[in-house]
Amino acid sequence: MRISIITATYNSAATVRDTFESVLAQSYHDIEYIVIDGLSKDCTVDIIKEYEPKFGGRMRYVSEKDKGLYDAMNKGIAMATGDIIGILNSDDFFTSNDIISTVANTMQDKSIDAVYGDIHFVNSDNLEKCVRYYSSAIFKRSLMRIGLMPAHPSFYCKREVYTKYGAFNTKYKVGADFECLLRYIFVNRIVTKYIQRDFVTMRTGGASTENFGSRWQIMKDHLHAMKDNGVYSNFFILCLRYPYKIYELIATKFKH
Repeated sequence: MRISIITATYNSAATVRDTFESVLAQSYHDIEYIVIDGLSKDCTVDIIKEYEPKFGGRMRYVSEKDKGLYDAMNKGIAMATGDIIGILNSDDFFTSNDIISTVANTMQDKSIDAVYGDIHFVNSDNLEKCVRYYSSAIFKRSLMRIGLMPAHPSFYCKREVYTKYGAFNTKYKVGADFECLLRYIFVNRIVTKYIQRDFVTMRTGGASTENFGSRWQIMKDHLHAMKDNGVYSNFFILCLRYPYKIYELIATKFKH
């Protein structure tokens, strides 16, 4: 079973080595690694070229202008030949070296369309200290009405799901991942399985976690995603997820 991992890069020189090293460290080797660079202005492409030989033919990359993160991800999905596809952002890295083998073992069950797990966040100045743990254990299909979803960086699904239901809708600025999972899980009811594992370590400060403006854009994107997919929700219903997020932050503080 081949698993395609897609990383989109743009001026990612400060972090992308960690990303590449974590893919190289995976104990599962039937990996196709696709890197989509958006014409970085720093030395990201030099780093990509440095690492390409280390993958022994398993890495493919392009560097060309794109229309943003989700457009880059769509390019990677179109290039992918694996049975299973997952996304690993260029400032993230796998939490342990057996994540992909765990995905592959679970996906041996042909009735399962997708798997997902947990992730955690760290600050760039201390990659060892967890500042927020995002568990997908609570997730149920019905909770998408309030804007909750599985941790997208832990989401791996069959390539045929992307082929059948479409990839990311690039009209969404920061919420295309939510709209995509809403379309797959809530509307088309693909079969998913939760794996109780911490898949990915994410640095804080990404597009969806930066500031109040980003969070307001997420709210608007979620509302549009609901409307576009014929799912009833509104601003007040979507706000119901925030008490859980506050609990999540408090629980992380006390646990870690």
